[in-house]
Amino acid sequence: MGPTIGVLALQGDVAEHVRLLEMLGTNPVPVRRAADLDAVDALVLPGGESTTMITLAKAFDLLEPLRERIRAGLPTFGTCAGMILLADRIEDGVTGQESIGGLDVTVRRNAFGRQVDSCEKDVVFAGMERPFHAVLIRAPWVEKSGSGVEVLARVEGGPADGRIVSVRQGALLATAFHPEMSGDDRVHRWFVDELVRQTP
Repeated sequence: MGPTIGVLALQGDVAEHVRLLEMLGTNPVPVRRAADLDAVDALVLPGGESTTMITLAKAFDLLEPLRERIRAGLPTFGTCAGMILLADRIEDGVTGQESIGGLDVTVRRNAFGRQVDSCEKDVVFAGMERPFHAVLIRAPWVEKSGSGVEVLARVEGGPADGRIVSVRQGALLATAFHPEMSGDDRVHRWFVDELVRQTP
């Protein structure tokens, strides 16, 4: 049995992440309560609605335990809304919007526009031989990143040219896009091989 990877299962693309993680030989489990965090070696924060996820995390007394585990070094992968949840700072959020934090970045919520502006773009992801086909649905992008943050992917071409859509800081990985919807397991595989299996 591979590492046990929790998928935050309050709202969003839970099933798609579970399917990919199973294909990679890991043991994915839903995380809905603080006690669920005790059994995981890593965590995925899926795409969905970031404000809803924070509201539900508070309702289930899960927000502070998530912050504690992530601060303690739990390998964590956030996609789209998950990137917003990991960001220390949020632009264009709702009034008083909170995050879990951990990534020294400022993200702009819904940066690519409304649902009708959702798009797909090929992005060059660091270390990958061919571009990754990125699905961007009401996606954020990274406006600013701290000195300890490694930029892994940017958009090339169009009005969003050069915008940052994937970063890594320590044991944290985030993408503005939805790799679980692409039919391509390379970003999930990178997370498992480079962060989860390499963390003591």
